[in-house]
Formats: sequence, C-alpha cells, structure tokens
Amino acid sequence: MAQAKRRKTTAKAKPASRAPAADLDGRAIESALRMAVERGWRNVTLAAIAADCGVTLAELYRRYPSRAAILAGLARQVDAAVLGGPAADAEESPRDRLFDAMMRRYDALKPYREGIARILADAPGDPLALLCLCGQARRSMAWMLEAAGIPSGGLAGAMKAKGLGLIHLAVLRTWLNDDSDDQAKTMAALDTALRRIEPVARSLFREVS
Repeated sequence: MAQAKRRKTTAKAKPASRAPAADLDGRAIESALRMAVERGWRNVTLAAIAADCGVTLAELYRRYPSRAAILAGLARQVDAAVLGGPAADAEESPRDRLFDAMMRRYDALKPYREGIARILADAPGDPLALLCLCGQARRSMAWMLEAAGIPSGGLAGAMKAKGLGLIHLAVLRTWLNDDSDDQAKTMAALDTALRRIEPVARSLFREVS
C-alpha cells in the first residue's frame, strides 16, 4: 500500500509527458527485468511496467510498443556500453580483441543476469520474445565484431557474426551460473571457445587490412 501511494505521488510530481526519454528507457528495462525475476516473464505486462515506472501506457508505448521492444532496448543499451569502451588495440590479435569486446558485454549484462535467466527459461512459451532475442543477437554480434576492429559487412560479415553468435550461446550457459566476483568462469569459457576455433578464426575473424 505504501509503495502504491509513493508511485501515485511520483506520477503527480513528474507528469509522463515530461519524463526524459533516456530516463524512461533505463527505468522500463530495469522494471521489466526485475519483474521477470519476481513473477516470470510470461506474467510481466506492459501495464505493470508503465505503472512501476510512474508513466502512462501512452508514454511507454511511444518508447516501447511491446515487451520484445524492451528486450531489444536492453541489447542496444549493452551494445552502446561496449562500443563506448576503449578502441580496439591494433597490436593485439583478433582473438584477444574479441575476448575484450565480449567480456565488456558480459560485464554490462551482469546487473540483469537473473532477469535474463528467467526470460530465457520462459522464452519457449513466448515466440515473439525468442525471435526478438535471436534477431537482436545477430545485430549485436556484428557490433561486437566492429568493436574488435573486425569488418562485419557483407556475406563474410554475416558469417562472422553467426560464428561469434554460436560462441556467445556456448559461453552464455556458463555466464548464467557464474557466481565469481570477477566472472572468472565466464572468462575461462570464452577463452576456451575462442582458442578452440582459432585455426579458423585467423582467416574468418581477420581485421581490416
């Protein structure tokens, strides 16, 4: 009851039309992922997200017209966090640069791990969310290649992104259960996966010449 009163007060103090778009982006993503943990992704509604953010459904709709759009927003937020990091070091090997880019990605995803685990568990019952996750993942992997100084354009780029996506899926299983403070288990899994394909990676993941 106290929380409901506080939300109503917040909504009156900050009308939805005045809510900064960037602020709503973050709040909607955080609310959706938190509620996924609390009640399961299938039971998270857009109305509940809007109420939790203290905005109207119309305001939320302008930013996120579906739950799948919120998941895509999370992926873009993580992409931006990785791309905002240090530029790839041309002196390092493509494998080392991919390792750095992907670990920055797992670091950015870490605050949302419980929510992501619940969404993935519920994904078979939500085809739209699953399609969104798969489609956005391909775009995100292309950006991870670019972050590592590896071209992602054309058919060759699509193949590279697909290959990196398969590595990501393999490592994700470890990341979801990594309880170490420094994500040591995830680093080990990623390093092993990249080394395993290194003979192919020397030509597939070559940098811009």
